[in-house]
Amino acid sequence: MRNATIASVLGWSLDLFDLFILLYVAPVVGALFFPASAPTLSLAAVYASFAVTLLMRPVGSAIFGHYADVHGRKSAMFTAIVGVGVSTAIFGVLPTIEQAGYLAPVLFLILRLIQGIFVGGVVSSTHTIGTESVSPERRGAMSGLIGGGGAGIGALLASFIFLITSSIFPGDAFAVWGWRCMFFSGLLSSLLGWFIFSSLEESPFFKERQQKRAAGVADKPVAPVKELFSASWRNVLLLNLLVTFGGGAGYYLTSGYLPSFLKVVNKIPNHVSSLILIGASIMALISAIAVGALSDAIGRKKTFLVAGACMIVLLPICYFRMAAATDTGTIAFYALAIAFLGNAGYAPILIFLNERFPTEIRASGTGLSWNIGFALGGMMPTFVSLAAGGPSQIPMSLSVFVVVIFAIYLIGALLNPETKGNFR
Repeated sequence: MRNATIASVLGWSLDLFDLFILLYVAPVVGALFFPASAPTLSLAAVYASFAVTLLMRPVGSAIFGHYADVHGRKSAMFTAIVGVGVSTAIFGVLPTIEQAGYLAPVLFLILRLIQGIFVGGVVSSTHTIGTESVSPERRGAMSGLIGGGGAGIGALLASFIFLITSSIFPGDAFAVWGWRCMFFSGLLSSLLGWFIFSSLEESPFFKERQQKRAAGVADKPVAPVKELFSASWRNVLLLNLLVTFGGGAGYYLTSGYLPSFLKVVNKIPNHVSSLILIGASIMALISAIAVGALSDAIGRKKTFLVAGACMIVLLPICYFRMAAATDTGTIAFYALAIAFLGNAGYAPILIFLNERFPTEIRASGTGLSWNIGFALGGMMPTFVSLAAGGPSQIPMSLSVFVVVIFAIYLIGALLNPETKGNFR
């Protein structure tokens, strides 16, 4: 149980660490690979490249989810995590548009596509082996620890790397070598992944299923992805997406957008921004575990309803007050509040998805539901940046999108059944 918990949390955090690197250097990468006359257009191009990765995640979850359901969670997780780390590091050697012309953004986007496939594979494996290995009364807390906690730890690691590289390469030097070193640090996730998963045992639910098959008392293996799109499971998948889209969009418009908000709206120096982001990452971890545990006490459905209502009311207030703040302490306070709210929205999603599917299709069902919803949600920062005519309009744009998105999230929460205790 201990090894599975560590593997799930760190596996997801290491992959989000790789993804957060791009978010932390988005303004710099935008100028180097997608230059534009307006900063928000350049920023929108970077977020679009982030969305491209998210669009490939369902493909990765279909490939690795099938493997995890048929052959086991452990090997699928190991391969996917090493792939993400290596592909992230390669970004550090790409030529910029000044060096290679339009070939530079093309190579950048191709590499993002490849990275997205591996990230989708990580979701299918890490998001099942952890919850399958803990006692029933702790599955909600484990959901928050893996999903939100893993994201918080990944963001925290990226914040530390951002702080270190900003100190080593201050000012204009960061645009020359600092951003490259940020991407090179992706190799750390591959090395740590190899170390963590070498001693990991297979999921007890998967092992039990394999034993039953060997004894002839369980059904033959199904084609998980084909099964998910059959009449029996298609509606379940579609209803799941209402919640995962809201949770994913909420996350990317809060924790995911914070680095750019601090840089473009508040115009805070990199070293100060990195310290605020470290605090926000810690707050995200606290929020995810607390709200995940809350879902163990009151159920998944009620937790979704409470979180969605809080998002609609409180997030717009935080955006506007953070934009209007001039002192670092006030800016940090609202950044922490935004991080708390964003992670509360999707902390119980993982266990909710796990409880929607049986063991034989759980990795594929969870992976596809999560990745399709988060792929759609991950496009929202791009639209926010495009809708905002300039930095001063970003808070309004964020607020409008948040209200609409969490209205959809609440509809999904109302239409979906309570799943607590439905783990088979």
